[in-house]
Amino acid sequence: MANAAPVTLVVGDEEFLVDRAVRAVVAAVRAEDPGAEVHDLQGGKVEPGELTGLTSPSLFGDRSVIVIRAAQDLPKDVVAEVVKYTARPADEAVLVLAHPGGVKGKALVDGVKKAGADVVTVAKPTKAGERLDFIKAEVRREGRTISPAAAQALLDAVGSDLRELSAACGQLAFDTQGKNIDEAAVAKYYRGRAEVSGFTIADLAVEGRLGEALEQVRWALATGVAPVLIVSALAGGLRSLAKVGGAPRNLRGGQLASHVGMPPWKIDRVKRQLGGWGPDGISAALQAVAVADEQVKGGGADPGYALEKAIHTIVASRTAR
Repeated sequence: MANAAPVTLVVGDEEFLVDRAVRAVVAAVRAEDPGAEVHDLQGGKVEPGELTGLTSPSLFGDRSVIVIRAAQDLPKDVVAEVVKYTARPADEAVLVLAHPGGVKGKALVDGVKKAGADVVTVAKPTKAGERLDFIKAEVRREGRTISPAAAQALLDAVGSDLRELSAACGQLAFDTQGKNIDEAAVAKYYRGRAEVSGFTIADLAVEGRLGEALEQVRWALATGVAPVLIVSALAGGLRSLAKVGGAPRNLRGGQLASHVGMPPWKIDRVKRQLGGWGPDGISAALQAVAVADEQVKGGGADPGYALEKAIHTIVASRTAR
């Protein structure tokens, strides 16, 4: 893995791809120094002088990674500090800035580019052909290939959410044999997918419909839907609640869609689901899903029990404020 640049600017509004780019930088640093400390910050909460303090030399020479997400929200004086730092970065620190693109925070983007930051642009696939290319690339990451018909079948079954697609590609690569994944393998693995999906279960859970959610998760498992995909959908539904619920109240329409990275139709649905949810409840539910994720990936003996327990916690957390 190549050495991480002193300052990396990740530009793009697709959360999954931005997260992957950020993780790649962190992994590169930790490949050199497993003990490197990571500071994960939100742009709107970074105070003047904070970056300087975090990048100051350590007495023990330890490396650190400072990740600033939503860098478009950095205050003006902090933007100036970041640009100045980029021109003369510290030896033992790596700075990663995540910016969605667009006009807001453009001074930061222009400034750090001019000062010498490494720029990684992640393009969100918006067309069906681009999503098919994404599937093929994900399968190649696993050392496998997938036929065009199988890629189309997977897209039809899973939908366009990149996290879901990536999880599906990884699961198929793990559970199937041979070099190439064909349409028959996709059809076998996703039998019953049309009847119930992780998205259906997630919607029922976040809406507090416990009985229906449990019934659907049992049916999904019985018809071959992978537990990891259900967990992924539950996490995605809760993250959507957090993003829309935490968005600035003055944002509307296209501005809100751009800020949270969702199409307007999905924002409308999430807004309807937000009733009864508060920050503490969402946090507790996400923690329960994280536990279930570990258990369905081998940490527990019964994936079905892990999923049902997570759904119980999600529904119980819905009234937490």
